Amino acid sequence: MERRQFLRTSAVGAATATLAAPAIAQDIRQWNMVTAWPKNLPGPGVAAQLLADRITTLSGGRIEVKLYAAGELVPGRGVFDAVSEGTAELYHAVPAYWGSKSKGILLFGSQPFGLRADEQIGWLTHGGGQALYDEMYARFGIKPFLCGNSGPQWGGWFRNEINSIDDLKGLKFRTTGLASEMAAKIGMAAEAMGGPQMFQALQTGALDAGEFIGPWTDSALGYYQVAKLYYWPGVGEPSSAEECGINANVYNALPDDLKDAVARACESLYNPVWTEYTTKHALSLKTLVDEHDVQVKKFPDSVIEAMGAAANEVIDELRQDDDELVKRITESFVGYRDLVGGYMTYADNGQMNARASVLGL
Repeated sequence: MERRQFLRTSAVGAATATLAAPAIAQDIRQWNMVTAWPKNLPGPGVAAQLLADRITTLSGGRIEVKLYAAGELVPGRGVFDAVSEGTAELYHAVPAYWGSKSKGILLFGSQPFGLRADEQIGWLTHGGGQALYDEMYARFGIKPFLCGNSGPQWGGWFRNEINSIDDLKGLKFRTTGLASEMAAKIGMAAEAMGGPQMFQALQTGALDAGEFIGPWTDSALGYYQVAKLYYWPGVGEPSSAEECGINANVYNALPDDLKDAVARACESLYNPVWTEYTTKHALSLKTLVDEHDVQVKKFPDSVIEAMGAAANEVIDELRQDDDELVKRITESFVGYRDLVGGYMTYADNGQMNARASVLGL
């Protein structure tokens, strides 16, 4: 989808939407979902609509979810507060946006040199992460679920070639979450903004470079039009989990069968969303290279090593945080990362390396 067509489509109706009062009629609950994304943005915007539809379906129509894109009811970065305060029943976004609430939240979404998509859901499901996730979000009156993952993110879009860590120093760079802290430690000027805003900032020179998600979403937003060098690996976010946050009072008032329907809706979408990203990222990357002259570049090893040192500092600071819950979240994350990462040396990493040596892939 071309950027101009996508942005024109996503803007329709944004100025006229209004919030209906929550209602329960004939055992039908009307829920408003606010999202951090433009409507139907390839990737997260599509996933948000899938979730709204899945909750409605699995509840047997007893919960009707209406989706409002970023800016229709509240700004994209305002959805957490809107649900916390009861302005809307639920949101779709990413934990990486809520670091101002607590840095411990950031570990549930993505971590520099951290968990892959399968490891992220593994930590929450089998490594004690969900209990910590619930404990943290309960501070804000929200019940959280993971409901998708974009997989490995990319290093970013650059106009100029990166040959050493010195080439990154002072660059105004769009990123978010703990990746922002890693970037700052190597001398970059990290800035947070939405995807469409990143395009405008690159176009005007307000940004020197930036990363958003990956080829599928990035191509829809047109970054290739203003920067041709596309760097990998995106070590700042080896995966990025998407989440559904539900107002805790609203969730707790549900009968048990509807609580289960909501949970199953979120859980059942994690793999379909992740695998759709993987497939469409691959297709979109081919188009970017073949049709738009994008140059795929690998960060030099020395740059990756410097990023790794900075990432270790970020995690060390979290382990020493004044908040006891943040410390427990960090220790749980580190323990699971190291346990499963050690196993992956023989399992997935071993298989991928073997396939690459034989097939060149």
